[in-house]
Amino acid sequence: METRFIGRNGLPVSAIGLGCMGMSEFYGETNDEQSLETLNHALDQGITLFDSADTYGLGHNEELLGRFLKGKANRPKVATKCGIFRSREMGYSRRIDNTPDYINSCCDASLERLGVDVIDLYYIHRVSADTPIEESVGALSALVKAGKIRHIGLCEVSAATLRRAHAVHPIAAVQSEYSLWSRDPEESVLAACRALGTSFVAYSPLGRGFLTGAIQNTENLAENDFRRHAPRFQGENLEANLKRLEFVKNLADAHHCAPSQIALAWLLAQGSDIIPIPGTRRKSRIDENAGAASVVLTADDLTQLDQAFPFGAAAGPRYTAEGMKGINA
Repeated sequence: METRFIGRNGLPVSAIGLGCMGMSEFYGETNDEQSLETLNHALDQGITLFDSADTYGLGHNEELLGRFLKGKANRPKVATKCGIFRSREMGYSRRIDNTPDYINSCCDASLERLGVDVIDLYYIHRVSADTPIEESVGALSALVKAGKIRHIGLCEVSAATLRRAHAVHPIAAVQSEYSLWSRDPEESVLAACRALGTSFVAYSPLGRGFLTGAIQNTENLAENDFRRHAPRFQGENLEANLKRLEFVKNLADAHHCAPSQIALAWLLAQGSDIIPIPGTRRKSRIDENAGAASVVLTADDLTQLDQAFPFGAAAGPRYTAEGMKGINA
């Protein structure tokens, strides 16, 4: 698979990474043994960027990655995050904490769960208005100097916040939702990334499974699948979004590939500084996602996709009100 580079210092990673969140929660029942097989298969397929966070499964996701990484002679790059506090009692509710003390304690805990000496890419998961970004990035910069992390990232930040943070320490990556039906980064933050030499890591590049074409309603989703309550999957919103998806499905037929591969190929074509990290628990989906790197879209294909899914076209907000906390902060 093609190699892309994160940040000006050039952390080499596969052009398509793997988001690991769903191996711990949010998308129905999980199975650690199945997930471990999928992680190993992803590595065999040339995927070398694995993305986690301390809040995914309340530490479970990092522990799972730690089991996968154990004994790996040539281990892949690992990204994880801090800044969102949750507990079992809180459910989906969260508190955002970017204080230096909290960042330091979270980093040490993540290192232990992952079983590594250094984290390749460490993000602030959501930005808090209560702590100046300069203080938070200052704490991360100290972790770089201490050898605990290699590169600093920010999630779901505005262009203005990115510039303030970058003035303290180079920001290697911004991670935000970006796909055909979530093109918000094109408004300003993507341009700011390019001006600063910051790479863009696109999470939910398949629209939480919507762009695969497999979801026609939420009735067949597990009871604990959060998409049952996600606004874009509800009623009239879903109907409107499904109409737009028809072009993607038809284009996939023309290219003899899956709709998901069209969606990922579109993202890859937006620039060599963009790294999508689709998530999955299944080996078959790893093969499908990795195969997207071989799909070549013509200039006409890209124009028509832009017309089918223009900026702001998706019906419904990305998250519930709780999930929108800290977005574009």
